[in-house]
Amino acid sequence: MKTLTLAAAYLGSIVAAAWAITHVGHQYAPGAPHVLPVWPGIEAPSGVYLVGLTLVLRDVLQRRVGKRVTFGLILVGAALSALISPAVAVASGCAFLASESVDFGVFTLVEKHGLYRAVLASNAVSIVVDSVIFLSLAFGSLAYVEGQVIGKALATLAGLAALIVMNQRRAVTA
Repeated sequence: MKTLTLAAAYLGSIVAAAWAITHVGHQYAPGAPHVLPVWPGIEAPSGVYLVGLTLVLRDVLQRRVGKRVTFGLILVGAALSALISPAVAVASGCAFLASESVDFGVFTLVEKHGLYRAVLASNAVSIVVDSVIFLSLAFGSLAYVEGQVIGKALATLAGLAALIVMNQRRAVTA
């Protein structure tokens, strides 16, 4: 995947996640998030799958364009997410900055042990950080934290699987 396409996918996934929370899935009460199922009997705000993908894309970007450019894109992503919905702007912006910064740090520490390990380790930590901060600030409750963590973990695993397939195809055609 070309670098500009990767950066656009990263930023697009951030915007799409913010939009989904206010437009996709079932909303139980006014002001509540729109939710989707992530496991039998467990729901999460509907941006959950896209946030999991975002975390994987950020890891790949860091490896491709470096730490400074990636951190700049984190800031752009936070600003873009704030434009989607005033109701979730502060929560998503704060959660995004915190989780992406934690993801950035853990990925940097683990990267020497391989891309796939770094993606798994950094996402394992940032998924929890993002979920707790976002839900606390946006809705004053951790009611959906279990669903958030499950949904983001599933999206991370799907993103990692796609990354492995892309790398294997690249190796075969090289």
